[in-house]
Order: sequence, then structure tokens, then C-alpha cells
Amino acid sequence: MASAAGSSNVMLAIHEKKTTATDLYRPLRLYIASVYSEREAAAADDDLTVVRDLRAAVEQPSLPDPSSLEQRRDALLAYARALALVEPRFPISADRAHVHSLTFTWHDAFKGNKKCALASVHLEKAAVLFNLGAVYAQIALAADRSTDVGIKTACGAFQSAAGAFAWLRESGVAAKAVAAGATTVDITPECAGMLEKLMLAQAQECFFERVIGGGKPPALCSKVARQVGIFYEEAYAALSAPPLSQHFDKTWVSHVQLKAAQFYADACYRYSLDLHQKEEIAEEIARLKIGMSALADAKKAAKGVAAQLLDSVNKLESNMKTNLERAMKENERVYLMRVPAAGSLGALPAASLVKPTSLAEVLDASKERLFSSLVPDGSMKALSKYTEMVDNIIRTQAEKLQQASEITRVRLKEMDLPDSILSLEGNITLPLDLKEDVEAVQISGGPAGLESELQQLRDLSRVNQELLVQTEELLQKEANEDAQFRTQFGSRWTRPQSSTLTKNIQDRLNLFASNLKRAADSDSLIERGVKENYPLMSILDKRPIESALPSISRPIMSLDGNEDAIVGALKQSLRQLESLGAQRAGLEDMLKEMKRKDDILPKLMAGVGSHDDLFKKEMAKYDPICADIADNIEAQEQLLLQIQAQNEQFAAVFNLEDYKAARERCYKQIAAAVAKYREFKKNINEGLNFYVTLQEAIGKIKQQCSDFIMTRNIQCREMIEDVQRKIAGFSFSSSSHSSLQRNASVPPDQSSPSPPPHAQAPYASTPGVDSRPGYSQPEPRPAYSQAPYASTPGVDSRPGYSQPEPRPAYSQPYPPSYGAPAQQPPYGAPHPGQYQQPAHQPPPGHDYGQPAYPGWRGPYYNAPQPQQSAPYPQPPYNAPGAYPPHQSNYYRPQ
Repeated sequence: MASAAGSSNVMLAIHEKKTTATDLYRPLRLYIASVYSEREAAAADDDLTVVRDLRAAVEQPSLPDPSSLEQRRDALLAYARALALVEPRFPISADRAHVHSLTFTWHDAFKGNKKCALASVHLEKAAVLFNLGAVYAQIALAADRSTDVGIKTACGAFQSAAGAFAWLRESGVAAKAVAAGATTVDITPECAGMLEKLMLAQAQECFFERVIGGGKPPALCSKVARQVGIFYEEAYAALSAPPLSQHFDKTWVSHVQLKAAQFYADACYRYSLDLHQKEEIAEEIARLKIGMSALADAKKAAKGVAAQLLDSVNKLESNMKTNLERAMKENERVYLMRVPAAGSLGALPAASLVKPTSLAEVLDASKERLFSSLVPDGSMKALSKYTEMVDNIIRTQAEKLQQASEITRVRLKEMDLPDSILSLEGNITLPLDLKEDVEAVQISGGPAGLESELQQLRDLSRVNQELLVQTEELLQKEANEDAQFRTQFGSRWTRPQSSTLTKNIQDRLNLFASNLKRAADSDSLIERGVKENYPLMSILDKRPIESALPSISRPIMSLDGNEDAIVGALKQSLRQLESLGAQRAGLEDMLKEMKRKDDILPKLMAGVGSHDDLFKKEMAKYDPICADIADNIEAQEQLLLQIQAQNEQFAAVFNLEDYKAARERCYKQIAAAVAKYREFKKNINEGLNFYVTLQEAIGKIKQQCSDFIMTRNIQCREMIEDVQRKIAGFSFSSSSHSSLQRNASVPPDQSSPSPPPHAQAPYASTPGVDSRPGYSQPEPRPAYSQAPYASTPGVDSRPGYSQPEPRPAYSQPYPPSYGAPAQQPPYGAPHPGQYQQPAHQPPPGHDYGQPAYPGWRGPYYNAPQPQQSAPYPQPPYNAPGAYPPHQSNYYRPQ
């Protein structure tokens, strides 16, 4: 048992296992010579010597001073790595006695009179790992825990000790040693697990000393103390169970038991201080009584524990008794609360701040060169050794520098620096991901640009509606004329009725109309949503977006007027911290440059002096830069403490908590605005795509209607001629009559190639045609002023056909008066003796139907539209939405 210098808390020390001298050189060399050859045995002599020396170093007792302990630790690590290389190459075991006359003897660390002698490399590895954990524990106990550096060293060493015992248990080395015949209890998995918990308890205890010394809140101190007690309780439970229950000295068991009770009581004590501040007097009284009861029970069983530990326990008990008496008086006089029963209270919260340090890296032997070749190469081996030494320094110092930089980053982030200073000066920034989202919204036009896109929706909807109305009017006019001729000629008018032939087209037009109705409802939902959410989204139109963020303002009233001095001191400290960071970067570059230029191969090959002397001389040149790194890290630690104090003063003066809360609210508003904008943007784009697709489909239907009307026009003319000839008494050939009946029965979608739909007024009679004998001449109707579908200007008309007037070019963005009625009746009642011949057929490629909406190739339609699988679009907006079901489901069939 031992205690750290400068600390009143007593901690347990673990002593190393002792061993007897064992010669590895001769048995291993004989094995190589017998299995391989004498030449290869001679080549491996250096490696054998290294292994022998490492074993010899392990056999020597360690000294208690810190530097000797660190050397002892390094020697054990080196020998452990060497054993990892020896094990697969040399069969050292009781049942495979290929390596003759090699037996390892180790004494029990806790009962020195017991020992185990075994020809097993597993016993040797288990003993070395046990001693490694013991040395780490001794390093921790040798540290001066009254200083910050000392308590950090102790805490880290205890965690490394826990890592060594954890490795002994988890890697299976302990189990293999026991299986090979090891009889000492100290290297069993149960003992390794107990020692791991003990080391973690003492590491957590170091943290407890640090939080107490740092004046941390009682609630935090209580959590740390409770975890110390938990670790000690786990260690005590292992000590009380076989095979450990009868193996350890009673003072060890009493120490662990009393420590467990002490830190449980200390957790109750610290927790009661927090309860007293909250004026929860009843629970405070209960917690104090529970803690004092645990201390009293443990003290009764404590035998032979250190006087320092008893003094510490008695002092704690006295403090708890004083607080209990005070609390009970206050409760009797003021609060009058009912003290709860111990069983009704919940468990005390705990906070674990330690864990076993993994030794996988330091025990990794993959880079070792022992026995890697049986051909001697002294110079290369020496160079490899020196390179490894340099790499170790570079790696260690680089890790220190990186850790210091990471500590700086984390500490400044916790203090919200330098962001709070920048905010005070007006240099506010958004988080990077949120800023990128806002920039993308602003590039696409922002909320203010949604109105123009909504206008595009309205325009496209109107154009589609007008195209649909025009198409329906074309069909209706043709049907009216057909009915007029049927009435005029009676039973002689034998061609099929228009409604029979256009049923499929009418069904499709009705479907389009229904889709347009649902799309209009969806457009209304979008417009209403944009209007309702515009106050939320309007923040995205601010440029720069940072202008929407709150800023830190100076206090309205100042008591002493020292705000500028506080800010100036904090900024100066931050500049100093930045300088230290730049210095660290320079130091790391210097280390790498020194390594790059460090070439001692010529000196090694010269063979002047021993390699060790050369290495020592060459390694000395790294000492100054290592000292600079240590000074830099220490200066940073002191500066961070200073910045923390200055920042607390700054936060109090400028009310930083309110600013942080307002800033977080603004971040959330911007994020919500971005999400809502993207939702509307997606819905509008779906709408625009729908209308463009529908416009193309209606255009195709309109062209089919024009083709149908042109075909019916030709049929009408032929039938009028046929009827007039019959009336005049002329005889028509049977072939002509058959042709008339065949053409009149062909539906529009299956008719033979039709002339283009915009040639001329399809049904008007041609003026100037002579009337035939026996028929009265009806009064001619006036000619059309403009055909519903104008042909391409400049096309010559064929003989006997009238040439319609060309449609004037549109100067407005949309074609005029899509749904307006014709200036004159499009279908006249022709005189039986007057006819208008069909106009000349337009050339191929003529632009049939309504011109496309001029704006449909705007910024949202640059990409080519996919081919439609059907001649008309599916019900509007049937693509699955990307938003939750509670959002408006735009452009879907209702």
C-alpha cells in the first residue's frame, strides 16, 4: 500500500512478480542450429542477444523514481513485443519440448512464497503483462497529484495499468497460461479483472481530486465520486469471491471495502450540498443519513487500513454529521418536511470519466525486425533501430501537438469563441451547411421569385384552357354544319353523324378538361400556401442573409464603463492563442524537416564507436525542439484558463445567453424557410411540367380534329355534288357511289392521309360557280374574313380553290383571343349550285394547330421532356410527392 506525494488520499500499489534468471540465448541458438543450420544460427546471433538482454533487463528489480519506472515500462514493452515474435518461431511448451532446457520461473506477486516453474511461453507473456500493469500503477503513484500535471500523469498511468490487465484477460494470455499449468492466482483471468477495476477506481479518484480542487459544482462532484465508489465496489466483489477470497491480505480487502463506502458516502455528501442549495431539506437529511450509515458499517469491518485513510473517513463523517444536524434543525423550525425512507430514494447518478487505455499499438510487433532474416546485416539493423527511435520521437511529439490543437478547438467552441467577438463587431456568419442552402435558394430566385413562377402557372393554365375550347369549338362547328346539311337534304344525306365519329376525341377532351380542373385546384392551394408562408420565407430574400441574424449589443447602462477593456483583453488573449497555434505548426514542420535530413548511414558504415553512443549523440539534437513543444503546450494551458475567466466576465456583461438563444431561433427559422421554399418550388415545377405536357397533348388532338374536319369537308363536297347530280337526273357510275359510301364511313382516326388542317375555310361554297338547270340559286353567304387555321403564307392555291387570308403574326406573348367567337359565321348555308373548292394542300412540315406557349421554354423547361407513352398526359401531377402526407398534395387526381 502506498500514497502519492502531496496527496492525503491513500492508493494501493501493485508490486511486480519476481523471476529467476533464465538463459534464452543458448536454448534458442541450439534450436536454430538443429532445425535449420549452424550458419543460420550464427546469423541470428544478434537477435538472440537482444532477446537475452531484454530478458535480463526484466529480471532486474525496478527502482521507485519516475525515470527508472519509465525505463522499466519501456523494457517490459520491448520484451513483450519480442515474445510476440519468439512465440510463432520457437515451440516453447511443456508438450512440445523442441527447445531444450528452457523453463520460466515466476513468483506470485501477492504471496511471494508461491511460485510456478513451467516450460511455456504463455506463462512468460502473462507474467510480463502483469508486471507492465504493475509498473504503470507505480508510475501513477509516483506522480505528484497536488499539481495539474501530476494528476494528469497519475490518471493516465492508472488507465494504462487498467489497459494492461484488460489485455492480459481479453487477449486470452491469462487463460492460456492457466491451461498450460500456471498455478499462481495473480495471473488468472479473475485476478486480472479485479485489478482492472481497481486501477479504474484509482484513475477515477484522480479525476475526483481534480474536480474538487477546481471548485466544480457539488452535483458534478457527486457523480464523479459515485463512479469511484462503483469501481471500488466491483473490485471488492471480485476480492470476496473465489479464487481471490483467500489469496489477498486482509488489509487489501479492508482498504477496498472502506474506499467503496467512503466514496459512496462522499457522493451522498456532495449530493446533499446540491439539495441544500435547492432547499430540498428532506431528501438532504435522508441522503446524509444513508451515507453516514455506510461509513459506520465499513469502519467496523476495517482492520489494518492506513491511518491517512481513516483520518480522511473520519473528517468526511464529521462534515456529514455537522450538515445533518444543521439540516434537521432547519427542517424542524422552518421547512417541516417529511423525511423520505431510504428505500424510496433513487440511485445516485454517476459519471465515468476513465476507461482502460488500449495497448494494441504499443504491443504491436509487426514493425519489429527480430528474427526477420537469418542473414546478418548489422548496419541496416542499426539504421532501422535508429530510424525507429526517431520515428518514435516524431510520432510522440506530433501527437502532443495535435492533441494541444484539438484541446484548443474544443475549449474555444465550448466558450463560443471567437464567434461571440465577431458578432459584437458585426461579422456574423451562418453555419456552412445552412449558408449553402440559403445561397442555393437565392440563386434560384428566392421567395420573391415565386410570384413570377406562379404567373407562369396561371398563363400556362389559361393557354391550355383556350386550346381546349378552340378544339371543342372546331368539333362543334363541324357537327352543326353536318346537322344543317342533314336537315336540308333529308334522307339523301347518308354520311355518318359527327357525334358517332368523334366520340373517342370527345372523351379525351373531357379527360383533359377534368385534369385542368384538378390542376387549377392544386394551383390555388399552392398560391394560398405561398401567400400564407411568405412572412416565414421572406427572410431568405435578405442579402446578405447574415443581416437577418441577431447581434450582440452593448449594455444600455454601464456601471463602471469597462466593456471596452473586457473586450480588448479577451481579443488580446485570443491573438496570443492564435500565435501559439502557429508556433506549433512551425514546430511540427521543423520536426519533419529534421527527420528528412537525418541520415546517419555513412557514420554507421564507418564503424566509429558503438552504435549506442552514436545514437545517443544523434538523438540529442531533437531535445531542444521537444523542449519547445512542451513549453508551447504549457503556455497554451495557462492561456486557456485565462481566456475562460475573461470570457465568463464578457458573457456576464454582454448577456450572451440571450444572444445565443435568439441566434438559435433565427437558425431554426431560416432552416424552416428553406424547407418550405423547396416544397413550393417542387410543387410549382411539377405544375409547369404538367401544363407543358398537357399543352402538347391538346395540340396533337387539335391537329387530329383539323385533319378530321378537312376529310369531312372533302366528303361533304363530294356528297353535295352527288346529291345535285341525282336531283338533276344525271346518272352516276356505281364506282363513284361506292367510293362516296366508303369514304363517309371511315372514322377520323383511320382515314386515309388527310390534307393539313389549316388550309382554308373548310365548308364555304366558292363564289361564281354556275348553277345547274332546274335548281334555284340560293343567296350566297359572305366569305370568311379569316379561317380558323391559317395556312402558311405564300402557298399557291390550286385551280378552282380559294386562297384564305394568312393569319397575322402575334406581337403579344400569347396568341390573341383563343376562345373568342369568329368574326363571321364559319359555316354558311351554301346554294346548291355554288361550291368552294378545297384550297391547295400546304407543304409538309406545316405548323398545325395553336402555336406553343411562348414562355414554355423558360428556365424550368430547358431539359428535353420525356416522350409520352400515350397521346395525352396522365391525370395531373401523379408523381409521388417528397413531402409528408399532412402537406397539400398538389397536382394529384382528387
